Amino acid sequence: MLVAIACSQAAPTEPAVAPKPDIALPRQSTVVRGVVPRNATLDAMLRDHGVAGDAVQAVISAARSAFDPRRLKSLQPFALERTLDGALALFEYEIDADWFLRVVPEDSGCDARERDQDDPDRCRTLRAEVLPIPKTLQHGAVAGRIDAESPSLFESIEAVGERPELAIDLAGIFAGEIDFNTELQPGDGYSVAFERFVREGRPVSYGVITAAEFQNEGRVLRAIRFTPPGGKPGYYDEQGRSLRRFFLRSPLKFEPRVTSGFSARRMHPVLHTARAHRGVDYAAPQGAEVIAIASGTVLSATYDGTNGRMVRLRHSSGYESYYLHLSAFGSGIRTGAQVAQGQVVGRVGATGLATGPHLHYGLRKNGVFVNPLREHRNLPPGEPVPMEAIDAFHAERDRALAELGGAPRTPAVAVASQ
Repeated sequence: MLVAIACSQAAPTEPAVAPKPDIALPRQSTVVRGVVPRNATLDAMLRDHGVAGDAVQAVISAARSAFDPRRLKSLQPFALERTLDGALALFEYEIDADWFLRVVPEDSGCDARERDQDDPDRCRTLRAEVLPIPKTLQHGAVAGRIDAESPSLFESIEAVGERPELAIDLAGIFAGEIDFNTELQPGDGYSVAFERFVREGRPVSYGVITAAEFQNEGRVLRAIRFTPPGGKPGYYDEQGRSLRRFFLRSPLKFEPRVTSGFSARRMHPVLHTARAHRGVDYAAPQGAEVIAIASGTVLSATYDGTNGRMVRLRHSSGYESYYLHLSAFGSGIRTGAQVAQGQVVGRVGATGLATGPHLHYGLRKNGVFVNPLREHRNLPPGEPVPMEAIDAFHAERDRALAELGGAPRTPAVAVASQ
């Protein structure tokens, strides 16, 4: 008897195939991030990073619809993406802490008959717009000291984890009371409550300082930010007296030192003859900003072989101020222009009869040169808080000083740029 037996056999196995390695596709674009070089133009910067000549002109033309390319500032961040053939894929430039310029390609709306298959970019144009930088508002408070490890306000602010911009703002508040060029001492201390803006992918920036305290040479100065009804924001001491002075204590923001004071007879370092020195010399780095000590009008912005580049301002009450040996004039500084207190009028240089970079600052009252350091100390403060607003000021003062003393910080909230 035959029995049929079914044999079960496995299906033949396919031969193993070794996996193919991933194919490395070449990048279709190049991305560059950096800051605008000094004295750069938008044209030169784009060309330096490989953008083709015709694309450069298209970027500049598009940018003009939203932003003047001549306002490009050195050391501001930018991002650039270009294709391998030099066409623009993206350009972003940070105008200031709140706004940035973006230039991107977009389809211009050609119909199918207009499109040239050999030139796919023919129907693409560039669109430029100025956009707000998204950011988050935080309230912060820090304290620090001036000592051997942090001998300047810049270094001390950085030591407590904040950026130099906060040091500049803090010094600006007390500029009428402290000359940060000459009067900082080891052992001085400060505390400051402020707004901090956290910006994604960008360094933090700062809003207003709400309160500050500075201990300088044994005296304690306090500042509270307050806006009187119908007035402008200002800083006041605990009694409501204005910290604003008619003159700032110095035409330089920080760090230089007085190398030669006001004198009726001084040996000139270049001419080697004794002559009057009708001002104060500050040693300062080449290019440091020189600011107007008070609001006024530009009487002249000139150059000569003795004074070099010189700006002369007229102020109220018969005062004129002089800024000599500048390397450059500030933007918009020309005869007849109006300037605000603290506005940049020029940059430190060594033009004219000068042995090195420094600022000669002079002050004339009713046609006679006076000692600037002494004159600044004798000038009265600005207007106090009006009596009808004093109760509101006291409430703001108490809240701000509590925050300054380490009260719990306000939770972060999202805000939109205005």
